[in-house]
Amino acid sequence: MNSKCWTERLHSLQVEAPVEPFKAGQFGKLALEINGEMVFRPYSFVNAPHERPLEFYFITLENGPLTRRLIKLDCGDPIYVAPRAAGFLTLSELPDAENLWLLSTGTAIGPFLSILKTEEPWRRFSSIVLVHAVRQAAELTYQDRIRQLLDEHPQRLTVIPFVSREDTDFAIKGRVPEAIKDGRLEARAGVQLAAEKSQVMICGNPDMVRDTSLVLEERGLKKNRRKAPGHITVENYW
Repeated sequence: MNSKCWTERLHSLQVEAPVEPFKAGQFGKLALEINGEMVFRPYSFVNAPHERPLEFYFITLENGPLTRRLIKLDCGDPIYVAPRAAGFLTLSELPDAENLWLLSTGTAIGPFLSILKTEEPWRRFSSIVLVHAVRQAAELTYQDRIRQLLDEHPQRLTVIPFVSREDTDFAIKGRVPEAIKDGRLEARAGVQLAAEKSQVMICGNPDMVRDTSLVLEERGLKKNRRKAPGHITVENYW
C-alpha cells in the first residue's frame, strides 16, 4: 500500500487487493475496523480495470471517521477492499456520439482518468473534452497522467481546468454551468456541445451536477436512461 498527499486535504491511496473484473468509471468500497465496527465508504477507481495497484482519490473530512484514518495508514497496514465494484458512470451506459464531454469537480476526476486510460473512449468518440473544476490551482492534481494522455491523443483530447477562487493565466474562472451558459467552455474547447453530437458525463458535487444538468436540458439535451437513451449521465460525489 502506498499513499500520496496532494494537498492538506487531498490524498490518494494505492492498494494491492483481489477484486472482481470491473468497468472503468465504477467505484469500490474501502473499510477499516473502527471501535469494533467495520466502517465502509465508496471510492471510485482511478486506475483502469487492467491496471494494478488499485488507486483511490479522496478528500479528508474533518469529521469523517474513515478518511482521517486512511491518511495515517502505513505500508503493510490492513485495509478491506470490497471484492465487487458498482456504479453506472460507465461508457457501456452511453449511446454513441461524435463528442464526449467529461465534467468533474474535485476528486471526481478519478473515474474519468480510469475511463480515459482504456481503449473504449478512443474507439467510440472523435473528440473528448475533460473538465476539472477546483477551488484553488493546487487542487488540479494528476497532471502527469493528464499530460501523458495529451501526448498519446494530441488531436483528440482537450483538457480544460476551472479555478473558482483564485486568478490564473490558464484556467477558466468560475463555475462550469455558467461557462456553458455564456459560451466560454465551448469557445475554449473548440467543440460544439449539442444534443445531435454530444454525450456528457457529469461527476462531482451535487450543486454542480444539478446546475449543469439544468443548463444542458435548456439546450435540448436529455438525461440518459436505459429505456429512453439521452445525452446526460451523472453521478453525485457525496
